[in-house]
Amino acid sequence: MTINAVLLAVVIMLGLSLARVHVVLSLLIGALAGGLIAGLGMTDTLNAFQEGIRNGAQIALSYALLGAFAVAIAHSGLPQSLAGAVIKRIDAGGTSGMIKYMLFAGLVTMSCFSQNLIPIHIAFIPLLVPPLLLAFNRMQIDRRLIACLMTFGLVTTYMFIPYGFGDIYLNQIMLKNVGEAGIDVSNISVTKAMAIPALGMLVGLLVAVFISYRKPRQYQQLAIDKQAHDVVKSAVVEGDALSKTAAGAQTQTQGKMKTIVALIAIVTAFVVQLYTDSLLLGSMFGFGVFMATGVVKWRDADTVFNDGIKLMAMIGFIMITAQGFAEVMKATEQIQPLVDGAASLFAGNKAMAAFIMLLIGLIVTMGIGSSFSTIPILAAIYVPLCISLGFSPLATVAIIGTAGALGDAGSPASDSTLGPTSGLNVDGQHDHIKDSVVPTFIHYNIPLLAFGWIAAMVL
Repeated sequence: MTINAVLLAVVIMLGLSLARVHVVLSLLIGALAGGLIAGLGMTDTLNAFQEGIRNGAQIALSYALLGAFAVAIAHSGLPQSLAGAVIKRIDAGGTSGMIKYMLFAGLVTMSCFSQNLIPIHIAFIPLLVPPLLLAFNRMQIDRRLIACLMTFGLVTTYMFIPYGFGDIYLNQIMLKNVGEAGIDVSNISVTKAMAIPALGMLVGLLVAVFISYRKPRQYQQLAIDKQAHDVVKSAVVEGDALSKTAAGAQTQTQGKMKTIVALIAIVTAFVVQLYTDSLLLGSMFGFGVFMATGVVKWRDADTVFNDGIKLMAMIGFIMITAQGFAEVMKATEQIQPLVDGAASLFAGNKAMAAFIMLLIGLIVTMGIGSSFSTIPILAAIYVPLCISLGFSPLATVAIIGTAGALGDAGSPASDSTLGPTSGLNVDGQHDHIKDSVVPTFIHYNIPLLAFGWIAAMVL
């Protein structure tokens, strides 16, 4: 019996990641194994991998600009002000459940807004979350829950709301590819098609909050936590003291001006993104506002930009490596046989067909690590299959959209899991695989698979 190269490559990559081999090495070894098993040979496999890396150059630039924009926002003091307010409230004895759930709501909201309103994607996480770790530790909040909260906002937003990253995923990629494959998409509402799968994500979130991770979990207060606490707390204390002096009034005025500039920069990025459909340009213009107003001084621009690159460097590098992995998987030409082999199992059974198509989407996206890269692969194969089985256009869109999103949460190479880890593991107490990948896989892929199947059956 012939082993499918794509399936084998994904299994190897996931197995190595679970064994705590670095994700970059896991992707490289998995790609080499898949290419060799498919008969490409070492030279052709490496050529395909390198071609994928070249195609990932735009990703590197995107993450650099997003990181620079995020660091510029940090210069305005917004993340520190939020962290300071929370810690001040806790130090005053406010450790009630109300504060905890307000924090949860705030993290989900920021995660959602990072996909459209404030287009910095995951760059906000390593800026906002580390100052809040002390608060999380004080309230004994399980960091696996925090990872689930942020991953929910990052994934559900683009797969349900057709704006920002959602516009790219739903309109520019999914509907475009589905239309090119032979279905009239002019009258299809992507929001309606993806509403049921998005409801599955919500169910997974509620299970994580109220069942799986509701019990307290203790973490050590390490030096980095205490240092962050001292910085934030001193800023709050100094702010209270200065507010009583003339110099304090001037400082507060400057702080308010920086906040106003930050809001203007965010709106500018939003408007530019709206009219150009480019997150790159939106981030660049937003960063320009900070420079033009002096919040980021000209002499500090290089430092801020470099800090943004450092902030996103590892995540960007992993994403570029994932592009190389994806290119090798395409070069094996065994994605189609994987689908055909699965199709032969259900022989006209729509219920089984929908489940298998979603399951294959999970496998492919888990390996590639990007829903956006998976959609073009699946659409060309699934659309003719769905038409032959009698699925409606709306159900077809739901199947393909869900199949692409499946595996984004829970993939070791996905920015939806790498982002939360980058913020939660600054003190070394949050493992990427055990505390980000596994929890998000369980709470989102399982309900998304179930609710995506329901959408395929009822739409």
